[in-house]
Amino acid sequence: YYCNVDEVGVRSGCDEGRRLRLQGTVAEGSVVTGTAATMFDIEFNGESVPVEYEGEPGGIFRECLPVVVHGVFDQSTGLFLGDRVEVKHSEEYVAVNDERLTEAEAMACQPSA
Repeated sequence: YYCNVDEVGVRSGCDEGRRLRLQGTVAEGSVVTGTAATMFDIEFNGESVPVEYEGEPGGIFRECLPVVVHGVFDQSTGLFLGDRVEVKHSEEYVAVNDERLTEAEAMACQPSA
């Protein structure tokens, strides 16, 4: 299921106990890259979810960009454990998320230079 961050636990099919494709914008100042994982928050419509992504998302991934993170929630920590990240500029992201992209871009922070 594709779910916006603010739909988790609210919209049918966006339950924390299932595999999700979670859409939101990478929160400004939230990206922390470690040796084994990249931690960041994604936001949408005033709600935020902490994400742990194994490795480095790569490409043009950065704060303030809309993304879709594929993964599952870790019930014990509340982290969303991502195993795939689609960045808004990829053709696959735009094709699947066109209707969500406009709203996410309107809410996105302005990246610092």
